[in-house]
Amino acid sequence: MSPVFPMLTVLSMFYYICLRRRARTATRGEMMNSRRAIESNSRALPINVEVVQYAKEVLDFSSHYGSENSMSYTMWNLAGIPNVYPSSGDFTQTAVFRTYGTWWDQCPSAQLPFKRTPPNFCSHDYVELAFEEPVYPTAVHVLETYHPGAVIRILACSANPYSQNTPAEVRWEILWSEAPTKVNSPQARQFTPCIKQIDFPTNLIRLEVNSSLQDYYAELDAVVLHGVKERPVLSLKTLMIDMSDLDEDDDEEKNGCEMDSLNKQFSVAALREWTTNGYFDKLPYELIQLILSHLTVPDLCRLAQTCKLLYQHCCDPLQYIHLSLQPYWARINDTSLEYLLSRCTLVQWLNLSWTGNRGAISVSGFSRFLKVCGSELVRLELACGHFLNETCLEVIAEMCPNLQELNLSSCDKLPPQAFNHIAKVCSLKRLILYRTKVEQTALLSILNFCSELQHLSLGSCVMPTGLCVTRTLKNLPLTVLIFGSWTYWVRKHMNTCIIVFSYVVSW
Repeated sequence: MSPVFPMLTVLSMFYYICLRRRARTATRGEMMNSRRAIESNSRALPINVEVVQYAKEVLDFSSHYGSENSMSYTMWNLAGIPNVYPSSGDFTQTAVFRTYGTWWDQCPSAQLPFKRTPPNFCSHDYVELAFEEPVYPTAVHVLETYHPGAVIRILACSANPYSQNTPAEVRWEILWSEAPTKVNSPQARQFTPCIKQIDFPTNLIRLEVNSSLQDYYAELDAVVLHGVKERPVLSLKTLMIDMSDLDEDDDEEKNGCEMDSLNKQFSVAALREWTTNGYFDKLPYELIQLILSHLTVPDLCRLAQTCKLLYQHCCDPLQYIHLSLQPYWARINDTSLEYLLSRCTLVQWLNLSWTGNRGAISVSGFSRFLKVCGSELVRLELACGHFLNETCLEVIAEMCPNLQELNLSSCDKLPPQAFNHIAKVCSLKRLILYRTKVEQTALLSILNFCSELQHLSLGSCVMPTGLCVTRTLKNLPLTVLIFGSWTYWVRKHMNTCIIVFSYVVSW
């Protein structure tokens, strides 16, 4: 071999190595230049300063311990800077919800719970707070001054309560949620849960509480919202290779072997022995109905999309005799009611509490639903239904002749004259008018015509006065009468009404 050829081979290899090194150097240089460019650009951009603000206004709430004509123990104390914190104790300048513990559910006047309530919905009360500036939330501080631990859910809304433009869609996102837990110490604390990032700015925050584990009333002083004006960018993390992923091929081979064995078991010959719907066709209709009765409403709607047989079972009106839509308040609208219309023709218990606000349910949509599904209604829950007006109560009185229980708690936007229509529902046995604008004229009409009334709640209403109201109450079979924050169990004997709670009234 000529010595020239080995020399050329060595030179070519050296040239190749030089090209490789030059390419690597250039790549590194470009990376460094691009990194410097990013850093210089980031320095040129304005700093995304965090905004800290207290609640400007209390927009809505389900209940409070105080009265409507006072500031003591009311939700309105949540607006503005703290009044009490960091002090601990029972202060009238704080916000206090109406109940605590389990005694409210164990008293003789307690209502039976709705079936199909999802286990992750534990909220008993809520309060909605408006802030000055919409921000992307980075933290929410709840200043609790006495018996903390009642807050179980924090939500943010896409709607701006101070905007003149009505949004096409109102979204609610859960920032944080947790099951009720008991806090051993009753001392004050700043509760700062770890919240998730959302993709829209908000200045409307909602707190939901559950006080069933509290030993006394939980007291809140203020809520602080931290956030930024610009949407935060998620930090880029280096992708790391997990060594356990290298075993995926072995797992796939094992799964493949298992699938082959299953395919042999469920061969074509075996499938021929089955009917179209498998073993479901061999089950009694009632048994399938019993199985489906344990599903929540969304799961029932999803299952209806699987096959014709299950669609028939899921659309059976017997599955919707007791229907509670309160756990899904953020998603219920006119379309939802229209979708459930054909399934709810036999509904007897209906819970629409907390639903329909901010235009989600219209008067026409609610009226159409009751005209089709109201004939069998025995119990109707409409707490905090701010879409209700006089027309809605007129439809209830006309379309629900068998109604025995009506809850209009915190429907504070109903005009006083609207309550006159309730007197037409003569079969009423339970009526809750907590935090409503019912007046003496409408109340007298209700007491005169609803002769079977046994439970009447007038908490936080303008107290009706006058001997005529007292005489009318005397002629009713009332067993429970609620005024303000007090509940009285009424025992009647001859012409005397004894209110059992260390408080006696003689008529």
